[in-house]
Amino acid sequence: MKTIDELLAEGVGGKRVFVRADLNVPLDGAVITDDGRIRAVVPTVKALAEAGARVVVASHLGRPKGAPDPAFSLAPAAARLGELLGTDVEFATDTVGESARTTVAALTDGQVAVIENLRFNPGETSKDDAERGAFADQLAALADVYVGDGFGAVHRRHASVYDLPARLPHAAGYLIANEVTVLKKLTEDVQRPYVVVLGGAKVSDKLAVIDQLLGKADRILIGGGMAYTFLKAKGYEIGTSLVQEDQIPAVIEYIERAEKTGVELVLPVDTLVAPAFPDLKTKAPARPTAVAADAIPADQLGLDIGPETRKLYASKITDAATVFWNGPMGVFEHPDFAEGTKAVAQALVDSKAFTVVGGGDSAAAVRILGFDEAAFGHISTGGGASLEYLEGKTLPGLAALED
Repeated sequence: MKTIDELLAEGVGGKRVFVRADLNVPLDGAVITDDGRIRAVVPTVKALAEAGARVVVASHLGRPKGAPDPAFSLAPAAARLGELLGTDVEFATDTVGESARTTVAALTDGQVAVIENLRFNPGETSKDDAERGAFADQLAALADVYVGDGFGAVHRRHASVYDLPARLPHAAGYLIANEVTVLKKLTEDVQRPYVVVLGGAKVSDKLAVIDQLLGKADRILIGGGMAYTFLKAKGYEIGTSLVQEDQIPAVIEYIERAEKTGVELVLPVDTLVAPAFPDLKTKAPARPTAVAADAIPADQLGLDIGPETRKLYASKITDAATVFWNGPMGVFEHPDFAEGTKAVAQALVDSKAFTVVGGGDSAAAVRILGFDEAAFGHISTGGGASLEYLEGKTLPGLAALED
């Protein structure tokens, strides 16, 4: 895999360099609520621009249905990228149409442009190789060189991620190179004890990675909505808490396998419950109650790990040499149910371990809850991509960058 430093050494002055970034940031209307992914691509874009490249930045945002949708425009992300670079960034209002062609043609050495949301074109996400390839051909016409730096999308077989690198000389940007280096520390020659903290809503999203980690991790701590499927699998009453009934047989098998292999699978000992899901807009007080994990009232639902579980999980992280965390412990967007996620984040900060926050909601929570990102070993920009890497899957976007 060619690095961006090797590309820069060859010279990019005057060349049109297509940077596949991940600008898929959360928006409240046109307001960006977390710009972490934009900041992550700045080093690559800045290095290319300073070397005299004509930089064309492209990304997806959200899940538009293959057609333009103002709610998913990249215009706010383009404006924020310009602020972070300290320079004007041009914006094309389409992907491969007249605006994109004109905007790219007008670039001078060192200038940067962002083209509109790639998913506004159905060819980006098409499962048809020919349709996807045709879109990749149109994108290739905008550039001389390709740089992959959108780690959050490398697990997708999309035109700009998988097909386009085959059509242009290509290299990995700083972000992708760093992500791969970090993930190798979680899969090759891991420093032990190796503790994994998994949260989030659905067990089904984490089953494959749990399967892999049962043979690699020393401890796996389970929180978030997915914990209630584990508790149900143990025969506990979980009230109206989130549960995936169809995943219970697999969860039972994992619990049994953990016992046989000596992996410490740690479940909540208490939980915060409330009669209903909290209002995340008004943040109205939900008045939660802490109850034992095996005594959730039938008319209540669990929304965060409880105070005893927070202490337990922090103690399980204290002596770790490596920690990987993916998924919040509760509905952290509401102050009444943020303490579990905050406790795990603080335990990582206090630990002397090499700590990795595995993207997605966990990365957002770290920033929203006010933690210093520098206090963690690494904060990934790709939750799904990092999980699939740990599962041992071949990621199309990384494979496409291999020489």
